[in-house]
Order: sequence, then structure tokens, then C-alpha cells
Amino acid sequence: MTSPATPSAPLGPDRTPLGPDGTPPAPDRTAPDLTIDGTGLLCVQLLLRLRARIAHLPAGAVVHIQTTDPAAPLDLPAWCHLTGHEYLGQVPYEAADREVYGLRLTSAPVRTRPDRPWHPAPTTG
Repeated sequence: MTSPATPSAPLGPDRTPLGPDGTPPAPDRTAPDLTIDGTGLLCVQLLLRLRARIAHLPAGAVVHIQTTDPAAPLDLPAWCHLTGHEYLGQVPYEAADREVYGLRLTSAPVRTRPDRPWHPAPTTG
């Protein structure tokens, strides 16, 4: 005796499975546009690398930062608060030797000092 076939999810015109309401699933808003390897870097070096690598990205871009810095869970949210970027928190990652954190870029970040990324840049006026 064979078991009845389980119905598969309906497919859209591009053969993508549709959700229960018949619409395509929402895009993953936390999938990274850029992943930065900051393993081995501590506070200042990590923030300097992060700032340099995101300079060209558009607002709304999602960035994942891989790090071994034990202070990253404190430093990254504080830096995001300072600059206006949205801190997304820890991202599930399968490697046990590093953590991954996410952030979403703002359209008008607060500039920070070139050598001190945790201080706002002086305003010109």
C-alpha cells in the first residue's frame, strides 16, 4: 500500500514556491550585502575596517561582521548608535571560533574621526 502524495506548495510563474496566502515569500531583509572578516581584530581596528568597507555601500545595505573580539557585542551596538546605523544583533553562524553580527546602513550616517571611529568628526561651519 502506498501512502498518498503530500501536496507540494504552489509555484509562481518563476517556479518559486508561494506562501500560504498565494504570494511569493518576503525577501530576507537580513541577508548580507557584504560580509567583513574582522577575525583577530580588536575594537579600534575592527571599527576602522568596518567603516572603510561600508563607505561605498548604499543606505539599507546589510553588513555582517565576523569577529573574535569579545567586546564586539558592546562596541558594535554603541558604534551603530553613534553613527545612526541600525544594529541587527548576533547572526546565527556555524563556526565556533567567531561570532557574526549584523547591521543595516543608514542614509545619513554621523561621520566619525579618521583615527578615532568612536568619536564624532568635528563639524565644519
